[in-house]
Amino acid sequence: MGRTLMLKNIRMNKILLSNLAILGASPLMGQQKPNVVFILADDLGYADLGCYGQTKIKTPNLDKMAAQGIRFSDFYAGTSVSAPSRSSLMTGFHTGHTPIRGNYEIKPEGQAPIPDSALTLAELFKSAGYATGAFGKWGLGYPGSQGAPERQGFDQFYGYNCQRQSHNYFPDHLWHNSKKILLKNTLCQQSEYAPQLIQHQALKFIAKNSKKPFFLYLSYTLPHAGLQLPARDALAEYYKKRFNEAPRLYQTLWNGEGYQPQAYPRATYAAMVSRLDEYIGQVLLKLKEQKLDKNTLIIFTSDNGPHREGGNDPEFFNSSGPYKGIKRSLYEGGIRVPMIAYWKGRIPAGQQSSHPGAFWDFMPTFSALVKNKIAVPTDGISLLPVLTGKGSQPQHAFLYWEFHEDGGRQAVRMGKWKGVKEKVSVDPNAKWELYDLSTDSGETTDLAGQYPAIVSKIAALAKSQHRPSPIKEWLF
Repeated sequence: MGRTLMLKNIRMNKILLSNLAILGASPLMGQQKPNVVFILADDLGYADLGCYGQTKIKTPNLDKMAAQGIRFSDFYAGTSVSAPSRSSLMTGFHTGHTPIRGNYEIKPEGQAPIPDSALTLAELFKSAGYATGAFGKWGLGYPGSQGAPERQGFDQFYGYNCQRQSHNYFPDHLWHNSKKILLKNTLCQQSEYAPQLIQHQALKFIAKNSKKPFFLYLSYTLPHAGLQLPARDALAEYYKKRFNEAPRLYQTLWNGEGYQPQAYPRATYAAMVSRLDEYIGQVLLKLKEQKLDKNTLIIFTSDNGPHREGGNDPEFFNSSGPYKGIKRSLYEGGIRVPMIAYWKGRIPAGQQSSHPGAFWDFMPTFSALVKNKIAVPTDGISLLPVLTGKGSQPQHAFLYWEFHEDGGRQAVRMGKWKGVKEKVSVDPNAKWELYDLSTDSGETTDLAGQYPAIVSKIAALAKSQHRPSPIKEWLF
């Protein structure tokens, strides 16, 4: 399907879905529709949770969620940095097709916007009669743009519009839809911790919408750098003692540029992950208090692999687990992420799945969940069969990723085979690397020379999946 025709169909479908929402039409009308809580961590590594092998950081709520639901071992983010990964999530397209393919900055605040023609998860749910709320980090359209969350299907947004500004956990403002909320924070007085303010608003959203179906997108900034916590944080004090961490000394005061220096980076990172876990525990408790826990599907994942920014030490925590690479890499450690799904009484407890899935699967999954069929293309496949244990789960023929920094990267997973290509934009002679994930999940032995036919097939797939973009920085 050509790009013009595809966008026209998406635009027409958005109009149709909008009209259905106004009329209150839905295939599930008169039935009890399931709520959906989608929790997205920021830069959390594959092995940063106890249920994925972490030994230094405590995550009891997520570990319990995994024990009572399903844990995926082969699940992938949209790509290895925030904005394009989130665009893939919101639109149901991989990064060769989704409109936002990089962290394209807009000054003074925000990133390149998702176009109005794009259909988002929020618009899908809204058309099915759902209340929709986003709390945390957006990064897909500067304030007032067509990509702003309140113009992409969310009834309520509270948090950081700009992902660059979310690098400071004590900002001078946040956004409530299109209204700027001024805070009392300064460089010398860090009194209002943004994650706590955002969490408060998210819990209010659950209570407010307890009598109708809702889609809650919790896009936490934890544990992204900067490594910041409120003063005298109990979790940080606990991890300081546990790690016996000596403080780092800094010569100058922070001027507000870049990440705030952190004297105890290991303890602070661990405390931020545990605080994230505590927030999720609060969400689970709120759902139970509102008697919504049996009718709510909860998804937890991360937008990419772990970071090494602001003093963080992913090697200390073994954040990537057995996998090679971190954030910005298209090796497994940069894109393979934790994914847990929990739905009391509907998802069998104690399940583990090696089904290879990715962010672009959520659009068809939620479309099937609410029985609101969309007449637009998607790169995804519904995960409902593997989630519920009902029916046969279709498989991807391949998964594809792009990354547009550091000279450009591409990656393809095709069954057990994984192809990675570096310096795509700058080196016309760049070669594909090839790994057999069934025997070498750490991607240590390049087999490209032994299997040229597999390499040729992967190269052809990658070439076919890169659709032209109007932004030249996102072209190969």
